[in-house]
Amino acid sequence: MIVGQSDEGHKPGMFKKLLIANRGEIACRIAGTARRLGVKVVAVYSDVDAGALHVRVADEAWPIGPGPAAQSYLNVPRILEAAKQAGADAVHPGYGFLSENAQFAAACEAAGITFVGPPVSAIEAMGSKSAAKARMSKAGVPTLPGYHGDDQTVEALERHAIELGFPLIIKPSGGGGGKGMHIVHEAGELSAALAGAKRLAAAAFKDDRLLLERYLPAPRHVEVQVFADKHGSIVHLFDRDCSVQRRHQKLIEEAPAPGLDDQTRAGLYEAACTVAREVGYVGAGTIEFLLSGREFYFMEMNTRLQVEHPVTEGITGLDLVEWQLRVASGEPLPRKQQDIKRSGHAIEVRLCAEDPSQGFVPSAGKLELMWWPTAERGLRADRGFETGDTVPTLYDSLLGKIIAHGESRDAALDTLIAGVEDVRVDGIATNASWLARALREPAFRAGDVSTAFIAEHADSLSAPADPLPAAAFAAASFVRELAPVESPASPWDVRDGFRLSQPARINVPLLLKDRRLDAEVTGFSSARAEVLVGQQRFNPIWDDSFAPLLEWHEAKAGSADAWVKDRSIEVWHRGEKFSFALNDGRQFDSAAAAHGGGLTTPLPGVVVSIAVKEGDTVTTGQTLLVIEAMKMEHAIKAPKAGVVKSLKHRVGDRVREGSTLAEIE
Repeated sequence: MIVGQSDEGHKPGMFKKLLIANRGEIACRIAGTARRLGVKVVAVYSDVDAGALHVRVADEAWPIGPGPAAQSYLNVPRILEAAKQAGADAVHPGYGFLSENAQFAAACEAAGITFVGPPVSAIEAMGSKSAAKARMSKAGVPTLPGYHGDDQTVEALERHAIELGFPLIIKPSGGGGGKGMHIVHEAGELSAALAGAKRLAAAAFKDDRLLLERYLPAPRHVEVQVFADKHGSIVHLFDRDCSVQRRHQKLIEEAPAPGLDDQTRAGLYEAACTVAREVGYVGAGTIEFLLSGREFYFMEMNTRLQVEHPVTEGITGLDLVEWQLRVASGEPLPRKQQDIKRSGHAIEVRLCAEDPSQGFVPSAGKLELMWWPTAERGLRADRGFETGDTVPTLYDSLLGKIIAHGESRDAALDTLIAGVEDVRVDGIATNASWLARALREPAFRAGDVSTAFIAEHADSLSAPADPLPAAAFAAASFVRELAPVESPASPWDVRDGFRLSQPARINVPLLLKDRRLDAEVTGFSSARAEVLVGQQRFNPIWDDSFAPLLEWHEAKAGSADAWVKDRSIEVWHRGEKFSFALNDGRQFDSAAAAHGGGLTTPLPGVVVSIAVKEGDTVTTGQTLLVIEAMKMEHAIKAPKAGVVKSLKHRVGDRVREGSTLAEIE
C-alpha cells in the first residue's frame, strides 16, 4: 500500500524492525508504509486474531494472550516481551488500546525500544482532560465553561452540574474517542448518567474521574493536525471537519472543513500550535475544537495518529505514518510550514460492523463476502478485513475506511458515493447503506453539517428504500441460477416455467423481513427476463458473473449485483443491500411470531447493569438491562408495557446473540 508522497529514501538512522502494537485496519495501514521504507514489520495477535489480516501482511507475528483486550492488546509485559523476542527496535501503537498510555510509552523507553509517539510528559499532560483544559485556558486557548476539579464525589459532581446548568455533557477525564460520554438534559437524568459514565470510564480507561462541561446542542467538531520534531519545529497540516457523529463516534470526516473563513482557520492553526508548544510535543497530534459560529473552544488533544488522518494525506499528498517514523528516529520534520501545500478536498467514511436498522448494534461473525471498492484515481480503501475473515465481538466495530479525493468537494463526494455503493459485504451487517444515504443527503452536499446532523436527518437516513427493483433482480437471479443444463437427464428437470398452450411463467415467492413480495418471471433466457413485482414490470439484463455474484442492468432501475445462496438471495442495488428469503408460507409465520415471547439480546456481550427486578411494572421503551459489546453500552428496552415475569441473567454474565434476557407479561 503506497500512501502519499515519500520524503526521501531510507536513511541509516531509520528503524530496522517495527512492532505494531495494534490490530485491524490501522495495523495493516502502518505495515504498508513501514515495508515501503524497508522496515521489517512485526505483528502481535490475540488468540481470536491468529488468522487476521494484520497478521498475514506482517513479516512475522507473535501471540500475546487470550482474546479479551486486557489480556492481550492492553497487556504491556506481553507486548514488550514479544518486541524483545522479535528484536524490534521500535513500537508503533496505532490508535486506541495503548496509543495514549503514558505507562506503556515509559515502559518502551525503559526497555530501550523507541515509542513512535510523543514524549511521556506530553501524553501525561493531555491524559487528563480536566488538567489539560485548565492548562490550556491559562495559555490563552479558549475553553468551554465546566468543572474539571479534583473532588470526584458524586455529591460534588451533582452540585457542580446544577451550578453549570443544563444541558451539559459528562466525559471521562482520562478517555477519548467518545467513549463514556453522556448528555444530560435535566436534573432527573443526572444520577444515572454519572453512574454510567463512571462505570464505563473505569472499565475503558481504568480511571473513573469525570469532567462536566456546558453542552452545545449543535456545534461543529473541527480539528487541526499538528506535527513536531525533536528539534523544536512545529507545523500544522490544516484542518478537518468530523461533525457527523453517532454517540460521539465519528462516521464521516473531511478536509478541509467546509465553509470556514480564512480568519477562523488562522485562529484555529495558531491555537493548535500553541497547545503543542505548551506541552513540548513531538510527533503527530490532533487538537480538537468545538466550533459555534466563528467561536471555537479547545476540547482535547489526541496524542496519537487519528483514524481520519487519510483525509489530511489526501489534501497534502503526504504520508503521515512515514513522518511519524522519521520523527521518531530523530530526523527533523521533512518539510517546513511554507512548503506544505493544500490541494483539493478529501472525504472519508468509516465502514463498521453494525446494523443501522437495529439501532446500530454491533455485528460479528464470518465475512462470507468482503469486497472493497476498486482503488482508482482519487479513491482509496484502508482495509482491516477480507473475505473469509471473522469479525470478533471483543473489539471495536471498524472494518476499514473508504477515502476519496477530488479537485473540489463535489468531485470528492461524487467519487466517494460511487465507492461506498460498490461495497459488497455478506455474513454480517454493516453501515454501508446508511453511509451512502448520509453522503447523498442534500444538507451534507451543501456542507451544512454539525454534531446534530444525524438527529436532524434521522427520518430521511432511516427511510425504507423501495424494494421492488431489488426483488425483480432477485427473482431473475433465482431463475437464472436454476436454469437447466444443456442436456438435462430428464425433461422433468427442466425448470423453465413451461405451460401447455400458455406463456412460460415462473412464480418466485420472496420474503423481505416480514413483507411478502411475489414476483412473476416470464420471457426469460440465460441473459434476460421480464419480471412483474406488485404492479411494476422490470426487464433485467444479465451483464456478467464474477463469482459468487451476478451482475444485472435494468433500463429504469440501473445496475445491481445478486447472490443466490440456497433459499436466500442477496441483492445490492443503489447503495442498499436487500436480503430476500424464498417464502414457503411457514417462514412468514415464524417471522411474525418472532415479535412475541421473551426479550432477547440482538448481540453478544456482557450484562453490565440491570435496572428492574422480577415483578416490576414497566412501560414501553423503558430500559431493562444494559449490554456492553464492542466497547459500547447498549440499552435493552421493553418492547411493550407489562410486568417483568423473569430475569434470566445477572450483572457480569456473558450472553450470546439471541439469548433470552427477560420475560414480560
